[in-house]
Amino acid sequence: ANTKSGIALLYNEETNNTYDVCLKLTKEVLTIQKLDVVCTRGSESHVNHRTVVLRRQAAGGLGLSIKGGAEHSVPVVISKIFKDQVADQTGMLFVGDAVLQVGALVHHLFVHLLRTAGDEVTITVRYLREVPSFLKLPLGSPGPSTDHSSRVSSPLFDSGVHLNGNGNNTAPSPPSPSANEPKYEKRWLDAVCLPLLMARVSRYKTGTDKLRSNCFEVFALDGASTNILQFCTAAESTDWLQAISTNINDLTQENVSSFLYITDLIGSYCDVAGRISAFKFLALRGPYFYIFRTPPISAADWGQAETTYNLYEVLFKVHKLWMAEDCWLQARLYLGLEHSPEQQDNESLCFSILVGHGQSHTFRVELATDLAIWEKSFQRAVFLEVQRIRSKSYMCSSQGNVLCFTIDFELGFTCSEGTSKTILWRYKFSQLKGSSDDGKTRVKLLFKNAESNQIEMKELEFANLTAVLHCIHSFIAAKVASMDPLFMCSQTFPGNHMNS
Repeated sequence: ANTKSGIALLYNEETNNTYDVCLKLTKEVLTIQKLDVVCTRGSESHVNHRTVVLRRQAAGGLGLSIKGGAEHSVPVVISKIFKDQVADQTGMLFVGDAVLQVGALVHHLFVHLLRTAGDEVTITVRYLREVPSFLKLPLGSPGPSTDHSSRVSSPLFDSGVHLNGNGNNTAPSPPSPSANEPKYEKRWLDAVCLPLLMARVSRYKTGTDKLRSNCFEVFALDGASTNILQFCTAAESTDWLQAISTNINDLTQENVSSFLYITDLIGSYCDVAGRISAFKFLALRGPYFYIFRTPPISAADWGQAETTYNLYEVLFKVHKLWMAEDCWLQARLYLGLEHSPEQQDNESLCFSILVGHGQSHTFRVELATDLAIWEKSFQRAVFLEVQRIRSKSYMCSSQGNVLCFTIDFELGFTCSEGTSKTILWRYKFSQLKGSSDDGKTRVKLLFKNAESNQIEMKELEFANLTAVLHCIHSFIAAKVASMDPLFMCSQTFPGNHMNS
């Protein structure tokens, strides 16, 4: 598992604010820390929601400056607060540069309320972790006007002159700090702790196929999100994305394997159907490929899959041919299943699951390494399944006769009469030289006669031709893989599969 920490930017789409955060990644959790003000002496409580008392100065001011207002769709905030002027009900003082939100009030109305209030004004405020961008505007109104009322009426500029009661905008000098007074400092505090079990990562804008640049989001199983994490460079973004994805995959595998006999691969990926994208949870388990709407948390959840397919009747296709290993690509070319049109860039991180009756599912991954993992895991899972079943038979017809077509790992292809089981013909896998089909029910298989060296054509008709072709592909690929020392040495197979 990867453990790392670093600084990133967090973009909040609701508030349109971007601010620094500290990321901490462990095996099980991604933690986002934000800068907060904490009391380091005199009290351990954080500056958060608090009832405060404003004490009017002798000059008439309340010792604070405010900005914002509901008329501009921003909250009223205390942008500056002067020591000894504001105390909460426990006697604690706020620091001079604290940013406190008062509420969604109209600016000039709040100014009027403060001016006409008594010597002590009690209000409830809260500390703002995210500093609004309008607080960076200078003191006073823009433009040439120096009219006193313009400064007061502009909600995005400080009304500190009016409230403080002195005309030179100079804050009163704070008294010397007392040893008994509480001290405050900024610290990184945990804001979001996102569990990585069954989580997912996305670089795409929600519900679209538009890729964000140097950005991604992390979504927990319960739907909680980090919001958008931004990085300075593509390399840094990819590094964090890879580390988080690795921990998610490792943790999910570890958890699922605790209640399953064998799971080759499991994870959450985007199902691309036209312009509509939805995240699905995919799994290779034993003889099946599963598609879930929501991740299976317990063993009982595996009966709630949205769709389940037999692995030997499924064709896995990466949208870039360079990802495919030779033996699997060779088997597709035998059957005319592989086409190589130019793929668009937005398909470069996609793979398809081709199933019966010509149907397919296309899934998009976040990293090229995910494609390689799924490719190899599918090959391994199909190989194990072919080793387990050893042979598969399908009913078919030819010239009005009902026949039984059998694909056998040792013997190759056999066709027999449907009732008497009399064998009509048999060929080895190596004798299959090509095939063609009508895309519906009929297929022509071309075999080379071992004795005459002539090509013989066998035409058969199946109820589900696609499933049969995929099954033939699975057996041929598994046969070729079994004779490839590199493939066999790179795999770790359970003994009960290889001995069957």
